[in-house]
This record gives sequence, C-alpha cells and structure tokens, in this order.
Amino acid sequence: MNNPDKPVGKVSVKIIIRTILFLALIIAVIFISAGRLDYWQGWAYVGLSILFLILSYLLLSSELIHERLKPDSDVKNWDKIFQKVSVPIFIAILVISSLDGGRFNWYPQVPFYVIIIGILGFITGQIIFLRAKQVNRYFSSVVRIQTDRGQTVCKDGPYRRVRHPGYLGSLIYSVATPLILGSFWGLIPVMISLALLIIRTQMEDKTLQNELEGYTEYTREVKYKILPGIW
Repeated sequence: MNNPDKPVGKVSVKIIIRTILFLALIIAVIFISAGRLDYWQGWAYVGLSILFLILSYLLLSSELIHERLKPDSDVKNWDKIFQKVSVPIFIAILVISSLDGGRFNWYPQVPFYVIIIGILGFITGQIIFLRAKQVNRYFSSVVRIQTDRGQTVCKDGPYRRVRHPGYLGSLIYSVATPLILGSFWGLIPVMISLALLIIRTQMEDKTLQNELEGYTEYTREVKYKILPGIW
C-alpha cells in the first residue's frame, strides 16, 4: 500500500496534495469574488504565491517542511484559537479585496503605482519570511517548544535584528495583499489580523522566555520583537 507521507525528494505526497488544495482554494475565492477570470491583479497574487511556495520547497529542509505540517498535539491552547481565527480572516481579506478590485471598484480606487508597491511589498515580506524559515531549523507555524527536536535559540540572519522576523515578513506581505488585488477596503480585515499578530507575538515571546533555555538572555541582546527600533 502506498504511504501518503512517503517523501518524494523533499516533499511528501500529502504535502503536495495540501499545497494543490490550498492554491485551488485561493484561486476559487479570488475569482468567484471578482466574478471574472480576466482579473489580472488576482493572477498576479496567485503567481507570486506559487513562486514563493516553490521557493520554500526548494530552499527549506525536508525536516522543517514536515515540522510545519505536524498535528497540533502539544500546541498551546491559546495558539489553537489564533490558528482557527486566522483562516476566516485570511479568506475575508481575499473576498473583500477581490469584490472591490475585481468586481465593484469601490471608492477610493487603487492607483496602478500602489498596486506595484503592493507587489514589491509582497515580495519583500515573503523574502524576509522565507529567510527566517531558512536560518531557523525550529521555525514552526504553531507555538510549541520542540523538546522532541532539542530546540535552541536561533540568533542568525534576520534574528540578529528582531526576535520574530517571520512575523515581520508576514506583517509586510499581509498589508501588501489587498494592494496587489487593487483594494483599500481589504485593509480592514488586515488590520484585525495584524492586531491578533501583535497579541500572538507578545504571548509567544513570553512563552519562549519561560520555557526555552537561553531565550531570556537573547531578549537582552536583541531588544525588538518585530519592528526594529520600534517594538
């Protein structure tokens, strides 16, 4: 019998299937909301998403890829709530942005140069996010102390500047998403998402200080959580 978790190179069949389903969901949400297939901003967003998914699979270790998709058995209960809330907010960002940019063109309309800024911002945020995953072998999509893998504090790459560079990248590409899709109204659910991100960062940082050896000392070396010079 075939094992769906058996690796194909770095990536298992299960991961490939999940990626395809994720992309199919994004495409369906964007273009059903837009009501048309010639919505070029939607295709720009989809294309960039595919590009960075491919780069993730090419540049990240298979161990990290599989770690990020593990069942949430020892995840903090409060983080499970954040995980459940984040999905509908992400969908809301795509729906509102695509309804605006692709179908109704609500006032104020987004100038072309702002869309370009959004594309550049998305690329920048994704590069920071990818680099954080690349240098931190314990990078996870959930808050848990990886005692099973002997987790230690990462101080390399962007972690020399901020303690949570993955969240910095996420913040940037989240703000850029509705701009790519041609919508200012999509920034409303983005602001909700960013508020939750700040709360989650604070709670995760406290967890790491309490439970991960060496992290408290690291906070003295690197003062800022997400935004250099600010917070």
